[in-house]
Amino acid sequence: MKKRYITGFDGLRTLAVVGVILYHIMPFKFQGGFLGVPIFLVLSGYLITDHLVLEYEQTGTIDLKNFYIKRIKRLYPGLITMLMATTAYITLFQRQLLVNIRGVIVTNLLYVYNWFEIAHGESYFDKFGNQSPFTHLWTLAIEGQFYLFWPLIMLALLVFVRKKQPIFDILFIGSFVSALLMAFMFHPNQDPSRVYYGTDTRLFSIFLGASLAIIWPSGRLRQRLDGRLRLMLDGIGIVSLLLMLWMFMTTSGQSDLVYRGGMYFFSLLATLLIAAVAHPGADLNRMLSNPVFTWVGRRSYGIYIYQYPVLIFYESAVKNIAAHPWLHAIIEIIIICLISEFSYRCIEKKLSKFDYSQTWLVLRDSFRKNSPFKWRQVGIVTATAVTVIALFGIINQPDASAVQKDNQLQQVIQKNEQATAKRKKGKKLTAKEKQEQKAAQASAQKGLTAAQKKRAQMLQVTAVGDSVMADGMETLQNIFPQMYVDAKVGRQVAEIVPILQALKNQGKLADTVLIGEGTNGPFTQQTLDQIMTITKGHKVYWINVHVPTKNWQNQVNSDLEAAAKKYHNLTIIDWYSKSNNHPDWFYSDNVHPNSNGLKYYGDVVARAILKKK
Repeated sequence: MKKRYITGFDGLRTLAVVGVILYHIMPFKFQGGFLGVPIFLVLSGYLITDHLVLEYEQTGTIDLKNFYIKRIKRLYPGLITMLMATTAYITLFQRQLLVNIRGVIVTNLLYVYNWFEIAHGESYFDKFGNQSPFTHLWTLAIEGQFYLFWPLIMLALLVFVRKKQPIFDILFIGSFVSALLMAFMFHPNQDPSRVYYGTDTRLFSIFLGASLAIIWPSGRLRQRLDGRLRLMLDGIGIVSLLLMLWMFMTTSGQSDLVYRGGMYFFSLLATLLIAAVAHPGADLNRMLSNPVFTWVGRRSYGIYIYQYPVLIFYESAVKNIAAHPWLHAIIEIIIICLISEFSYRCIEKKLSKFDYSQTWLVLRDSFRKNSPFKWRQVGIVTATAVTVIALFGIINQPDASAVQKDNQLQQVIQKNEQATAKRKKGKKLTAKEKQEQKAAQASAQKGLTAAQKKRAQMLQVTAVGDSVMADGMETLQNIFPQMYVDAKVGRQVAEIVPILQALKNQGKLADTVLIGEGTNGPFTQQTLDQIMTITKGHKVYWINVHVPTKNWQNQVNSDLEAAAKKYHNLTIIDWYSKSNNHPDWFYSDNVHPNSNGLKYYGDVVARAILKKK
């Protein structure tokens, strides 16, 4: 048996990393791109297990020390560079992202970051607000846990179970158990980040790849196949590839089906495709081998770890992504490729073979008077400066409450939530509070006719929304005192489905329903249909979005316009057109109305609702 370098696997890595990047850049166009991650996991399961089995069969053991050293030298240089460079950047330019930075760094170095994200309730699907540039590293945490424990597990299986068929059965059953765990722990219409991040609920992809390695070892596959078997294997691979591409384009990350068998099915397709590519007698390896795929595949690790920080920092610097989404997407991809090329050539490739016992000698020789290594000197000085800045940010990690206190928008939202909670509990207001409320109502209703004011006073409205509505809920309630508001920061459109259904079941859903959703990302047709089914017989008003910093703005608004044509009880309130050329109406994020903008926000909503009364 000889270990083969299968060039077609670079094509699979390219497919995986491109899918993930396109999902992050344009989630409404490539909504299934997140499925690139299972490809990485299945491939890792196959390659690592294939290597371990080969080593055991040739030597009668597994050199654990050598395995761990190779993994550390392969993974840590790029990871540490990314962590330090990203932390240095946010220390200089986006200090609010330094909250919890110590925990982020430590858990990433220990490869348990996915559990850190779960413990802190971080959402993978909330695409708005102060997004962490480290969110995507949950995948590396699962891979790191796999690299740590898998050699020990495989050694135990090979020593005590021995026969390959029982080992295959154990691994395949393990994959099925993990998939069942994902299905049972998933709760419809709730953020699925727990099952998305969890090692326990994602192991099925790794187990499928590992089980394939047991029965399909790369070194024992025949070099030639007869025509019928070759065509069959090619056909299986091509059909699997086409189905995977179709799922890339059509599968929503918040679809119930994804977590109830869909992701497992995708991983099975990836396993079949890997089997076809790995076989030297088939044609898939040649089909997925070309210079472009080789370039991307070999740099896929760097591309993956750097892509999210680039997207976060670029989109925070460019204030109108939505105006030219494709142009900005191309620029972002170019930046990612340039950084990844530098990382591959100057960090990953060099340090994976570096003898760290010679570190001091290399540093000493680099700074000798006649040293020819001028670029090495620049690199060392730059790395030192970046590390010092990053350590400064880590040491001076800001307190979350202090950052929140400095956020004027957050203060407004908290004040609104407290006032709304007081309304819901029916607490009596003090004389001063009554006077302030009366003045606020008079200001909010300014511009309405006497008849409109009277109707607004009596109108029952149920309002659900995201942070924009949370920002404006006090203004809206000053216009509509009978309004019930349920607004939450970071809320996705799918999350309002159970809220509306619960109100409907309790008989508390008003005839007039106001929805303010879409700021945090696009929605699926299935979600929209669910909302409109629940609100059938009600008059529904949906405020479209002004979120120029995200490329889904136009998609959300065009989808809402199409929905209004389909559902006759749905009216779109065009906040986007009214506010688009008024940056003075917004906080610095150019999304949430400030005190000046809230006057117009309330007026636009009130006039739209009262117009048809």
